[in-house]
Amino acid sequence: MTKSDKTNKFQTSNVLLVSSSHMLHDIYSSFLAPLRPLLIEKFGITLAMASMWDLVMRIPWLLNPFIGMIAEKTAARYFVIVTPAITAISMSLLGLAPSFTIVSVLLFVMGVSSAVFHVPSPVMIKRLSGRYTGRGMSFFMFGGEMARTLGPLIITAAVTYWGLEGTWKLIPFGLIASFILFLKLRNIKISDSFKKGETAKPQYLKTIKKYLPFFMILVGITLFRAIMKSGLTAFLPTYFYTEKGETLWFANSALAVFQLAGAVGTILSGSISDKMGRKTTLLIISVLSPIMMFLFVSSSGWLSFVFLVLLGFFVFAPGPVLMALVQDTSKSLPVFMNSIFMTISFITSAVAVLFAGLLGDWLGLETTYLISSLLALGAIPFVLLLKKQNK
Repeated sequence: MTKSDKTNKFQTSNVLLVSSSHMLHDIYSSFLAPLRPLLIEKFGITLAMASMWDLVMRIPWLLNPFIGMIAEKTAARYFVIVTPAITAISMSLLGLAPSFTIVSVLLFVMGVSSAVFHVPSPVMIKRLSGRYTGRGMSFFMFGGEMARTLGPLIITAAVTYWGLEGTWKLIPFGLIASFILFLKLRNIKISDSFKKGETAKPQYLKTIKKYLPFFMILVGITLFRAIMKSGLTAFLPTYFYTEKGETLWFANSALAVFQLAGAVGTILSGSISDKMGRKTTLLIISVLSPIMMFLFVSSSGWLSFVFLVLLGFFVFAPGPVLMALVQDTSKSLPVFMNSIFMTISFITSAVAVLFAGLLGDWLGLETTYLISSLLALGAIPFVLLLKKQNK
């Protein structure tokens, strides 16, 4: 096999390995939404105050460009190895936290760990996917969405058996996971594989200026969709538990089903975009997502559950398509480019959660969800501004 063949080959086993590390990390990072109703009761706070946790958790993502610069010059695979342990410790201590402030500190630590993990790992996937970037990103995002499917079930089971203050018992699993990742990932390179031929001083500012119009389009797409997506992932258990009067198990199971549908959307959308094109795929998703959101809120009973599944599929489907689009756009400084995209994604998400929390206190979550479905239509013009990519 020639070097070119190896470069273009989809390395299935290694892609699955990195995607599994994504799943392990995000199982722990998904604990906040299922625990939120219990923490709201424990501390006697409002939805708006509880949504501040999401903002605190995402503040470290402002450091993404700097993390990207560091990752371009270091063995960034160790970022992927160590962070699951750090995230496991901070998130497993949430139930034991004695105050709103301590919860905020733990979430900030998790935010730093999550940022350090998510900046280099998609670039590792890009290197291992050859010319099938969309497929690789689908595998990677599938790992994350499966984590958010399993996470609510795992933390709910932990609370059921150990109580809210017994969630710390989940810490050892994260430590073991990082040890396994060290054994498996320590030889998979990210930055080292493309240092050759680059200048000693990468042109970061020049890169930002060159791709600023492209990033502004991404801001438009993510911002208009963010309230819909973040409002669901952050407050769906609260919506069922508080406004619909369902049990905690039902509320968190609904979130798990929603995330499972999202996992299916992510595993399919990247490969579809490889064949259909990134722009066309995003356009279809942007049109159908708001419709599914409106139908979910307007329906009741089992019919609403059907629309929740369809909604999950389309809400999460853009993830691998957008990540593949970013990697397609720039062949130089791929980690740095991904760090900019991740900054955009998580900042818009944090702002959206805070806005959804304020609207939820004022109008109720059901009305908030209806408003978000209308706002999501605003992403369509920005998708139309994208240049048509080669299939």
